[in-house]
Amino acid sequence: MKTRKLFAAALGLVLGFSFFSCQKTATPPSRKPPVVTAGLSQTISLPTDSVTLSGYATDSSSTIVAYLWSQVSGPNAAFIQDDGSKTTVVTGFVPGTYIFQLEATDTFGLTGVDTMEVIVNSPAKNTNPVMLAPVHNLYEYTYIGNPTYDNSEGEYPKELDAATWTINGVQVEVRAVFKFDLSTLSNTNIGKAQLSLYSNPTPGNGNLVTPNYGTTNQFYIQRVSSSWDPANTTWNTQPTVDTTDEVLIPQTNLSSLDLPNIDVTQLVKDMLANGNNGFEIRLQNEQIYNSRIFCSSSYSDTTKIPTLYITY
Repeated sequence: MKTRKLFAAALGLVLGFSFFSCQKTATPPSRKPPVVTAGLSQTISLPTDSVTLSGYATDSSSTIVAYLWSQVSGPNAAFIQDDGSKTTVVTGFVPGTYIFQLEATDTFGLTGVDTMEVIVNSPAKNTNPVMLAPVHNLYEYTYIGNPTYDNSEGEYPKELDAATWTINGVQVEVRAVFKFDLSTLSNTNIGKAQLSLYSNPTPGNGNLVTPNYGTTNQFYIQRVSSSWDPANTTWNTQPTVDTTDEVLIPQTNLSSLDLPNIDVTQLVKDMLANGNNGFEIRLQNEQIYNSRIFCSSSYSDTTKIPTLYITY
């Protein structure tokens, strides 16, 4: 028996291999899935409506070949702009908590995942009142005319009128539009919006003596519902108005009457919800001879210019 083993070993040496080494095989390296990091949690407050998700993955035994972002949960479906990138922007949030997942795939088809949280808060409530009283407001215009006659006044008109009168025997209607910058306001937080208009003691239209005249001079304050360009508008191209939530100011027999603190809360909320094109004033019944004439933002006494006061 001993002689046979020695013979086999010798034969193996002659043939160039080890008889005993054939009894073992090499173990292939283990394959591990990617290790994914989806990034830190984030918190935003509306009206901010976007976050950037940025993650990455490592793989000790292979190479990352694909990423995929997806939303796991949330109060609504947010919009992921580039779900196949490890960094992407997400928009379309409402208040609530969202969970997003990042998945990574390697060359062996193995995957790893991680999640992160985005908390979206409601707009911060502003408790400080806001007063808007721009001087020389570009967005003011007084339309004077009819479909075949135009004598409108732009480029910083000295007054804002709601009237019906005549010019050289021709009947003309007078309407005014004006707009405040509402870009800093939030629709959901407004408690009250008050508009102040002040009678012009030196009117340039109407009877040229008193700002108020006539027996049917009640007028509307309405929301302008289409865009207008103060540098390029005429009687026949004046913007449209929305009569929803219009405010009716009663007839007055007083020759002059300031109107502080007109409640225009719903009109302002409508502007914030549907687009801010400003206010228009016009007589309810456009019949001669009636007038309500107010100071514009270009009036010399700045205490009499139009003012919008917002409380929360």
